Amino acid sequence: MTTPISWDDFAKVELRVGCIVEAAPFPEARKPAYKLMVDFGPGIGQKKSSAQITHHYRPEDLVGRRVVAVLNFPPKQIGPIMSECLVTGFHDENGDVALCVPDRDVPLGARLL
Repeated sequence: MTTPISWDDFAKVELRVGCIVEAAPFPEARKPAYKLMVDFGPGIGQKKSSAQITHHYRPEDLVGRRVVAVLNFPPKQIGPIMSECLVTGFHDENGDVALCVPDRDVPLGARLL
């Protein structure tokens, strides 16, 4: 059962749109993953992330894609990189991750409300 939260709880989560500008294999990760650099626009800049999205995506296909990410989690050390944001996605029927993406072209850094 889902536990209800208040609007104030939801408003604390900073979900913003970014564009993947770099994507590379991350062989040091425990589970298959990519190292990503995501641009959130001039007000926020670029942030690093690690994403376990290797089943549905190739690095070269990720560059230029807009994604939704959480920006206000504390940085997390993942192997040799410090992840600065959490790129969001949904598990498919096989447990593989499909990215959460805006369905229209919205400005970088736009916040989900």
